[in-house]
Amino acid sequence: MLRLSKIFSRLSVIPLFLLLSGCNLVVMDPSGDIAMQQRDLIIVSVALMLIIIIPVIFLTLYFAWKYRQSNKEATYEPEWHHSTRLELIIWSAPLAIIIALGAVTWISTHQLDPYRPLDRIAADKPLSADVKPLTVEVVALDWKWLFFYPEYDIATVNEMAAPVDRPINFKITASAVMNSFFIPALAGQIYAMPGMETKLHAVINHPGEFQGLSANYSGAGFSHMRFKFHGVNQADFDQWVQKAKSQGTKLGRPEYLALAKPSEREPVRYFNAVDDGLYNAILNMCADPSKMCMSEMMHIDAKGGAGKESHENRERLIYDNQNTSSAEITPVKAEGGAGHTMQHGDNSMPGMDMGKGSSSDSSTGSAQHQGH
Repeated sequence: MLRLSKIFSRLSVIPLFLLLSGCNLVVMDPSGDIAMQQRDLIIVSVALMLIIIIPVIFLTLYFAWKYRQSNKEATYEPEWHHSTRLELIIWSAPLAIIIALGAVTWISTHQLDPYRPLDRIAADKPLSADVKPLTVEVVALDWKWLFFYPEYDIATVNEMAAPVDRPINFKITASAVMNSFFIPALAGQIYAMPGMETKLHAVINHPGEFQGLSANYSGAGFSHMRFKFHGVNQADFDQWVQKAKSQGTKLGRPEYLALAKPSEREPVRYFNAVDDGLYNAILNMCADPSKMCMSEMMHIDAKGGAGKESHENRERLIYDNQNTSSAEITPVKAEGGAGHTMQHGDNSMPGMDMGKGSSSDSSTGSAQHQGH
């Protein structure tokens, strides 16, 4: 009976391996050079740590077995308390690993800085000086992604594309709630924050359809905040741009304000014309013409403030949409299902609740951290 229980306990592990076989380990098998370097950094770091972990685990088991109570042949020295040789081994090996990890981390931190322009397409392919990077402006909305292509005057929702081996310069912001922009096959995650712009330089080296997602909880629709990223050749990219222009509609400020309302499972949409300065207005939190731009607020702060008249600007400084009534929220139909009416609820980040309490203090804080 005991033998059968051991057999069954070992067989019970097999389903776990079957489940793991279905995992998509895209982080360890990426298609972009930056993500490949990040994968290599993970492997090197884990290997360096295993140099210590494996011997420690082995010696722990070995000593427990050798010095078991039933082993009368093991040396018994109850008065032993110190060994210089053992102390050197115990402390020098971890110290060497820490130094190695520190060196690798220091180098990689600078090489993989997301703000650092690319200097190569792949390990064996340097970046040519005549290659023009593709600029993509990213806006995290509730709960969908908006992509601007200023070079082509188009915009898309929940879908983006880029030519293979062409550098991509991402400019990333958010409309209301902090989010995280993440395409595992392309590069690591980068935060998207209202009133601020973060950057990412990356390149896709292999064609294919890849998944992008939000890696930071941002409310009720967070789990469906996903999009498709297409890595294609230049000819297919040109066709995709033409598709957006032929099937798209105009994206002006009124259309953007309607799009920015919280909704879940937003379908792919295309826009063939974008109002001038719309992304910059979103970045400065003044896509709504009645709101004061963060750049204007910073200018006022730089001049020493607006004095007693500043109270007149209070309404223009209330940016958060968490108090949007349910009647103003647009229901969006999921594929093959009923519409989902979403409410923002209590999903605003600290410091963004400018509709309650002191609006001027919160606004000034956001403006001073914008960096533009």
